[in-house]
Amino acid sequence: MQQGPCATAAPGPLAGVRVIELASVVMGPLAGQILGDLGADVIKVESDAGDVNRGYRPSRSPDMGWLALNLDRNKRSIVLDLKSATGAAALARLLDSADVLLTNLRPGSLARLGLSPDEVLAARPRLVYATAHGFRVGSGQENRAAYDDVIQAESGLVSLNQQTTGEPYLLPTLLVDKVCGLVLAQSILAALYHRARHGQGQHVEVPMLDTVLAFNLIEHVGGAVFEPPAGEFGYHRALARSHKAFPVSDGSVCILPFGDRNWHDLFAILGHPELAGDPRFATRAARGEHIDELYRLVEELSRPFTSAQLQRACAEHDIAAATVQTLGEVVASDYVRDGGLYEVAEHPTEGPYRLIGCPVRYSVSPATVRRHCPHVGEQTAQILAEIGLPPVKSDDVDACPTTASA
Repeated sequence: MQQGPCATAAPGPLAGVRVIELASVVMGPLAGQILGDLGADVIKVESDAGDVNRGYRPSRSPDMGWLALNLDRNKRSIVLDLKSATGAAALARLLDSADVLLTNLRPGSLARLGLSPDEVLAARPRLVYATAHGFRVGSGQENRAAYDDVIQAESGLVSLNQQTTGEPYLLPTLLVDKVCGLVLAQSILAALYHRARHGQGQHVEVPMLDTVLAFNLIEHVGGAVFEPPAGEFGYHRALARSHKAFPVSDGSVCILPFGDRNWHDLFAILGHPELAGDPRFATRAARGEHIDELYRLVEELSRPFTSAQLQRACAEHDIAAATVQTLGEVVASDYVRDGGLYEVAEHPTEGPYRLIGCPVRYSVSPATVRRHCPHVGEQTAQILAEIGLPPVKSDDVDACPTTASA
């Protein structure tokens, strides 16, 4: 990924596309970051207090928390009070110049601000208006508060964890926000392609519960896919309590033999080639029925090996295997360094920081970092001048409801 800001950097496939981001925390800003990395001019509308992701500590400046440094790169920040006539008029002018509006405000909040999709699109039929919130509009739950933990619980994720661990643990990652942010970006790109072909904007809605439920059902629909059901929900192998990394003498190794040949080779590596003829383990179907027995057996047989020994033996037989690594270990690896996935960048006011690289490789129009995370309202005067408005007076700026709970 090309670092910046660099005047000679490739402009990206979305150069010339203007995105108004009225969003906070992770889901909406992640979608905005993706579009910005691809060349879009992303204008982040904030209150004078800034997006809450700016408040995470540690930080070197009060409004430049660690979470914001990557999520808000390739964006310009403007401070507007959307409850004031001046702020509302400025946003309307911005939308007149925009290709995309993305927001995670709830439908009720948008309506109170005069920003419902129907109102906005009636005046701007070519606009792509993308909303992401907890629950589908028209469901009766559209204005419920929803955050990552809530959707993890309601979408079945916590229950899946409970089946494997015995405890209703939340996943140790903001999976819901990140999955929905990725889907939001992808949906915006699809709508932009439709507009390019047909000249027509549209409202794109990404309900978090619907999105994560569909995500979970891909493999966990199980036998319930048939009507009438031929089995229960759940992918048995993934839900097996023994589905974990296998212990070795110096750590843990994940091994995933794929197919009969891989399993037969693994049995030989572990010193028990006769297991290939065991009726419980001879075929994919049999292994599925005896998955807990199989994994417990591998767990016991792998203990005498070192991680290097087991990985080397698996590699010789083309069996997928990996040593369990901490985040610190993986980002220090040659693979990550050579791919530019975690490099040091120089922020103009915050100094050196770690830039999370774009994992996607484009042969012609690569993702770039053209500007670092701005301070709150850093480009307010510049953006207002671009749309023909005078600078906002300090007493015109107040709190702007730009959080998902507004």
